[in-house]
Amino acid sequence: MTALPSIVDQDTWQAELDRLRIREKAATRELDAVAAQRRALPAVRLPDYTLKAEDGTEVSLAEVFDGHSQLITYHHMWTPGNTWQCPGCTGLTAQYARLDFLDAYDARFVIVTQGPIDEALAYKRRVGNTMTWYSTAESPFGADMGAAPGGNFAVNTFLRDGDTVYRSWHTDGRGTEQLSYTFGLVDALPYGRQEEWQDSPEGWPQSPTYSRWPSSQDIAASYGDPSA
Repeated sequence: MTALPSIVDQDTWQAELDRLRIREKAATRELDAVAAQRRALPAVRLPDYTLKAEDGTEVSLAEVFDGHSQLITYHHMWTPGNTWQCPGCTGLTAQYARLDFLDAYDARFVIVTQGPIDEALAYKRRVGNTMTWYSTAESPFGADMGAAPGGNFAVNTFLRDGDTVYRSWHTDGRGTEQLSYTFGLVDALPYGRQEEWQDSPEGWPQSPTYSRWPSSQDIAASYGDPSA
């Protein structure tokens, strides 16, 4: 039998929704305050880093900005020798198919990975990723930004002033969820993410964490190049 919430009349439903809306609005204002604190963070001046671009050339971190003043990097986990890389990283970055809107904000968003650039590009084609990739396999940049070889994924933001680059913000773990539209959509559903750790009414469908996430193979089947 399908799990259902309590069924009530329109007025009772509206009253409960109004109670929830108070918390939703408070959460929105708190997120505004968090964003304001993020904008007010100090920054760290970075040394010169050299990364490998998709065409195989070595580029400075300042050049990765491609003329913009702001940069976001997603540090994609990489396991040497694996045909399929981290499904969480693969699925998250698969969402970003249209990033031209960042031009209006003088910003760019790219992937950085510890994988050699030729292997990274093969994987990019295999899973149909449309972002621009850079390799930090021959540079300490990834490790210094919280994504060492064999380590975690991470997101960082930077500011550029001429050839000088400043690190302004970093997050990892569930902190990256704020960059994903999928979690927002799923959390709005009556059953939510349907993961065992969530606080849900009795009878709601729940599965092991990650079990409903698409695998890297699923992403490749939907968007990738079958010949890659």
